[in-house]
Amino acid sequence: MEIISQTTEFTIKERTAIAIGKFDGIHKGHQRLLQEIFEAKSRGLKAAVFTFDPSPTFFLKGSSIRELMTKEEKRAQFAGMGVDYLVEYPFNRESASVLPEDYVNQFLVKKMHAALIAAGEDVTFGYRGAGDAKLLRKLAKEKGIEVSIIPKLSYNGREISSTYVREAVQEGNMELAALLMGQPFFVQGIVAHGNQIGRTIGMPTVNVHPDKTKLMPPNGVYCATVHLSPDGEDGRSGRVFRGVTNVGFKPTVQQDKRLGVETFLFDFDEDLYDRKITVFLHHFLRPEMKFDGLAALKEAISGDVSAAKRFFGQE
Repeated sequence: MEIISQTTEFTIKERTAIAIGKFDGIHKGHQRLLQEIFEAKSRGLKAAVFTFDPSPTFFLKGSSIRELMTKEEKRAQFAGMGVDYLVEYPFNRESASVLPEDYVNQFLVKKMHAALIAAGEDVTFGYRGAGDAKLLRKLAKEKGIEVSIIPKLSYNGREISSTYVREAVQEGNMELAALLMGQPFFVQGIVAHGNQIGRTIGMPTVNVHPDKTKLMPPNGVYCATVHLSPDGEDGRSGRVFRGVTNVGFKPTVQQDKRLGVETFLFDFDEDLYDRKITVFLHHFLRPEMKFDGLAALKEAISGDVSAAKRFFGQE
């Protein structure tokens, strides 16, 4: 996948099928939209995604915004799905003021050689979101470009959206989040060197620190699987391990306030430092707690391991 980022000066010479949107979480609704551009590859078109970086919401509201996927996680997801070109167009005051007509003509037609444009039925684009699905159809028709407007998908009588997924994650309802996203919620990162307290109680762990822009579920203990790629590059293929993950600040053994994702893997004792892993959170077991010493912590983790093994059908 070719990533075009931090520049407005580019041209894709090949004819493309373009999906436009924010794609926070790349949930099932997004996946249905992306399916349109993947199917167009059989007609000789390249699958392309056009999105803004930072997202308009983040640009307007700043660091208070947390997203379901970091930029790196989103890139890995798109690459794994089969996107050929990912355009992360710089969003600033200049691009925010572009009229809807120029958005289509300058960005999608001239720079990306669009032959097909796919968007959700609630799409907005251009200055103050003045463009909508009706205008997109009109502008594309004038250029001889095919348009595919995708209706919303629903679950339990509610439209699937990034907001819906966000609510599920914030409630710790990982099963619902997985249903909406088409995969469990995950955190990707490089295994960091910790204080190695886990080794002193016979329970070594792997630790990653989520990006500060990442939306996280409630602090607590989760049933988890960890994916490690053979070469350590993408963390999404290769070996898979089960375990229990603590999301939080490890109050029993740690004084600093950096949020961590710490996982004890079943029947595993290898050195994964500096390797990229992906931690999938499947089920919330209990809130994070402060215990009265390491012996009590070890006993609690042992109980968590038993509960997680039952969840995974290992007991």
